Amino acid sequence: MRPVPGELLHFSEDPAIAVFRPHVAATARQPDAHVWAVDAQHAPSYWFPRQCPRAMAWIGPGTTAGDRERIFGATAAGRIHVIEYAWLSALATTTVYAYRFDAAPFRQLDVAWVADEMVTPLGPPEPVGDLIALHDDADIELRVVNDLRPWWSAVIESTVEFSGIRLRNARHQL
Repeated sequence: MRPVPGELLHFSEDPAIAVFRPHVAATARQPDAHVWAVDAQHAPSYWFPRQCPRAMAWIGPGTTAGDRERIFGATAAGRIHVIEYAWLSALATTTVYAYRFDAAPFRQLDVAWVADEMVTPLGPPEPVGDLIALHDDADIELRVVNDLRPWWSAVIESTVEFSGIRLRNARHQL
C-alpha cells in the first residue's frame, strides 16, 4: 500500500476520520500543529499497528560492505524491519487503514509531509490488508526478536540508514 504520484497517505487504525485537522503530535519535536502524511518511499514504515515499536534499516549510498554484512547478513533484501515477539500477534491481526490525500497542500518536513490546514481525504479509507504479506510483497525482510536493543544498538552505530518508531514502547525502552 503506497500512494500514487501526486498523492500522500496517512495510516490509521480508525476507519472513521472524515476530516484531518492540524494538531501537535504527542511525539512531535516541534510545537507547530500539522496534518501528517507520508510518501511512497516512507509508507512501509507505517505498515504496523500504531503503537508497535519498530526498528528499520536500509542500504544507503554510504553503507560499507562490512556494515551491510553485519546488519543484514545473508539476506538479499535492501531493507529490514524488526519488531519484538510481543507485537507479532498485533501485527497479524490489526486492521490498518490508508487515507489518500492530494499532495498539493502538503510540504516536506524531514521525511514526513505536513499540511498546516484542514485536509479532507480523497475518498474513504482503504484497508491496507495483511501487514506481514505487505512486507513480503515489497521484499522487506521482517525480523522478529525478543529484544530490539541489541540490533538497534548495532544499527545506530553503523553506516546503514535507519529509522525507529515508537521505540519507547519496546520491551526495554530505547
